[in-house]
Amino acid sequence: MATPLTADRLLAALRAEGVTVVEHPGWRTHDRNGHGAWGPVTGVMIHHTVSSGTASSVEMCFNGYPGLPGPLCHGVIAKDGTVHLLSAGRANHAGGGDPSVLKAVAGETYGDRPPVPRAHQGSPGAADGNSRFYGFECVNLGNGTDPWPTAQLDAIECVSAALCRAHGWGAKSVIGHLEWSDWKSDPKGFGMPGMRARVQARLNKAPAKPAPGAGKPPAPRLHPFPGTSFFRAETSSPVITAMGRRLVAEGCSAYAVGPGPRWSEADRRSYAKWQRKLGFRGSDADGVPGAVSWNALKVPYTR
Repeated sequence: MATPLTADRLLAALRAEGVTVVEHPGWRTHDRNGHGAWGPVTGVMIHHTVSSGTASSVEMCFNGYPGLPGPLCHGVIAKDGTVHLLSAGRANHAGGGDPSVLKAVAGETYGDRPPVPRAHQGSPGAADGNSRFYGFECVNLGNGTDPWPTAQLDAIECVSAALCRAHGWGAKSVIGHLEWSDWKSDPKGFGMPGMRARVQARLNKAPAKPAPGAGKPPAPRLHPFPGTSFFRAETSSPVITAMGRRLVAEGCSAYAVGPGPRWSEADRRSYAKWQRKLGFRGSDADGVPGAVSWNALKVPYTR
């Protein structure tokens, strides 16, 4: 077991392994550390999202849903192999699992597969997986037929190897959710023994030196200012959600519930906080976006 990586070290480890990383706004401080231990860590757990689409899957995993608040993982692995970082702390991804599996993973003492799990969230004696594992959700419907593109499988291998290399673990520290809890079936569509073989083969080699500029995230595409008239009660758009998430990341939230797609009074009050943070006063801080404050907010492009 090991001390969890800091946000900076986590990011550096992934980039050193050649992973293409997108840093989600606020990911460094978005965690569940106030609701349980984070560490010592034992390994890496792979999941599937039971969803489609990168943007919606990332949003779901960042915010969570009723009964299970986010973050739901440390990163989302998209079908194109891009890894969207959502947390550097405790995340709601593993839940309760079998203590015998935890022991086998910590000691890397098992053969092809860990012991068959016989515990789950809420069962007597279940171990807290959220405190012991890094978790990565992979965008996939989880129905056994949704494809796993080569780029996505390569990214799973690279992410797993990056964390194992950073902690001095072998590939047996990488498991699927179905190997942790007898309630779970993810990831579905590829086998974890084969993935562990890929990870170990990668660990047996020195990490490839990235080409100049490789591993750096591309400059984010920002949404242009849509005009003042866009912000009215009848407007419902993912642009409003993206704006709200940026306001939250900037510490300007007036939301009782997370940002949504329909323009609301909570959006206006949150945006007014942003305007005041920029130094606007009076009618210039009325909460209605203008071009200058919008461009300073750097809202990610959303289709």
